[in-house]
Amino acid sequence: MNRHVIIGRFGDEDRQRVPSARDEVVTSLQLAAGKTIRYGIGHALNDLRALGLVPSDIGIDFMVLAAHVHAADTRLSRASESQDGWTREIRLVVPVSDPARWTAAAEIVRRALDFLTGDRWTIGFRARPKPFQDIALPLPPALLDSPYDGISLFSGGLDSLIGAIDRLEDSKTPLLVSHAAEGAVSKSQDDCYKALKQAYNANPFERLRVWMSFDGNLVDGVAAEHTTRGRSFLFFALGVCAGTALGKPFTLQVPENGLIALNVPLDPLRLGALSTRTTHPFHIARWNELLGAIGVPGKLHNPYWDKTKGEMVGGCANQALLDSISAASLSCSSPAKARWQGLPQGHCGYCLPCLIRRASLFGRDKTTYSLLDLNARKLDTGQAEGQQVRSFQIAIDRLAKRPELASLLIHKSGSLRDVAANVDALAGVYGRGLAEVGRLLAGVTAGPR
Repeated sequence: MNRHVIIGRFGDEDRQRVPSARDEVVTSLQLAAGKTIRYGIGHALNDLRALGLVPSDIGIDFMVLAAHVHAADTRLSRASESQDGWTREIRLVVPVSDPARWTAAAEIVRRALDFLTGDRWTIGFRARPKPFQDIALPLPPALLDSPYDGISLFSGGLDSLIGAIDRLEDSKTPLLVSHAAEGAVSKSQDDCYKALKQAYNANPFERLRVWMSFDGNLVDGVAAEHTTRGRSFLFFALGVCAGTALGKPFTLQVPENGLIALNVPLDPLRLGALSTRTTHPFHIARWNELLGAIGVPGKLHNPYWDKTKGEMVGGCANQALLDSISAASLSCSSPAKARWQGLPQGHCGYCLPCLIRRASLFGRDKTTYSLLDLNARKLDTGQAEGQQVRSFQIAIDRLAKRPELASLLIHKSGSLRDVAANVDALAGVYGRGLAEVGRLLAGVTAGPR
């Protein structure tokens, strides 16, 4: 196990000394090449400017912070850099526009990240060097008006597709924000966006897509990490940065069904990589606390926190459009794994998100899955194809026998103190979500070979 510190630098001239402990492995994250900001941030700022939008320097700080988080999360192997195979110790030193303001909010950032990734984070801030103190250049006055009335995350998944359709059907003009990722995900984002643009061609909504990735050898001698539990921190930061460019209070819509948002462990052994907390109410509450502390006039909101995925599908405001493009969306947790089986990248059909997706579209699903028929044979619980199915079956059976457990189990994935008034509704969506998957798995057999 190693303790790591990642120190952000703006250019070769940024040589401010940053003390480190003797047992810390130090990595520099070079954020600038000449006057260009790297890792997709500069491109994003140019794309926003082309849309008539300039984020605040604090908004840009969010993207810079997210770059540090994403670099640490994806370039520090849990297998080699943790004591227990999961928990890493990571310190970030982030150059920002207002270090005093950020330092006052550092504890909020730490709590959000500790909860999100399961690691132990320490966050420090320092001033950007002089050549980069004012990155946000103002627009000419003629370009100041913006048609966008909010920001919506657009991942290419089914939930974000429904969220976009519902906003557009409500005559809203959102700016959709995406993080470009592996090929299958990017294709889904593109296909869904093009279909929306064709269906709502009179609406001037647009999309900001940000590419952010890091060299595999960023941290010397350390392999990459593929669990990416910190991705939602990046998604939210991109959305907040764009929101600060609207020049008014904004809402960042985070469309996610309640069952996935809660992500209650299906069994006692469901740990680590299997317990994402991307849109959990605690994490979203910490973000809203952070925006208030930093002074950003925005908030994150999941409008579907009390809906199952099937209820989202059934309640979508344009059913015909959803049916025509739902297959283009992508829900699979690891769409690239089909490549190792010689199959096209896409939906495996048996991971947790795929099972919830199949249940939500039951009877109207046009998606192609690698495992097309769950009932064709006994699924091997010694392999990935049967593990999530069996875990769901155990959880569904447990709740069917003791429905009152729902109000206790929903607390297993994290504190709900911030949404205490909604606990009964959250227990309800958990129970209905499991029942929804139960209908899909009726008659499916899973067990050891």
